[in-house]
Amino acid sequence: MKKTTLLIILLSTTISFGQKKWFSTYQDSVALVKDATKITETFAKDLKIIDPTFKFEIKTILNTTPYLIFFYKDAANIPLWEQVIPEQKQFFYQLAGSESEGKKVFGLFFNGFYLPHELGHAFEFVLRGNIVNSYESEYLANTVGFLWWKKQHRERELKQCYEYAKKMWAQLPNPVPEGSTVQEYFAKNYEKASQDPYVYGYMQFKQYIDIYENKDLPDFDTFIKNELHKK
Repeated sequence: MKKTTLLIILLSTTISFGQKKWFSTYQDSVALVKDATKITETFAKDLKIIDPTFKFEIKTILNTTPYLIFFYKDAANIPLWEQVIPEQKQFFYQLAGSESEGKKVFGLFFNGFYLPHELGHAFEFVLRGNIVNSYESEYLANTVGFLWWKKQHRERELKQCYEYAKKMWAQLPNPVPEGSTVQEYFAKNYEKASQDPYVYGYMQFKQYIDIYENKDLPDFDTFIKNELHKK
């Protein structure tokens, strides 16, 4: 076996090992940050392969707040389940149908899908400078996150997220008033909406459903190249 082939196999094994617990609810904060850091480093390497001149120096830190997971300045802030406030845990319990299912959903999305989503926000920030929170920015981040996980061959977990997203979105009332579009509503009410999990969840879950069902999306590399050309 060629040395280069062996090296590729070893690297692939290392990356897979760092991600194998991902998409599940972590109890160990050290393991959470360690695995999240490996994922962030892999994401950064993928960007570097696409454009060696693109500087993406983003870290991942544990910082559980009512926003749960978010990008700020130079870091993706990720949450630990045990530190999530009771009111937000009840949100997951209610929509998922039980405490065990609620905890599972949290892991799938917040110790799972949403890390490269936040790295998508970081990508847009590095590419275009300070960005305004908006429906369009969230859609971009969700698309980046979805395509990156597809690149990592995590179709099974993406499908699980899709099934839960449909289940939970179907229970959420539509906050958009008659005569307005979802884009217009969130453009005018983004900050307020982001503080209400039922309103914000309506947007996020619907975006995920739409992206998952979109059969015309390019692969991750092509999508990133197109965004880089837009700058």
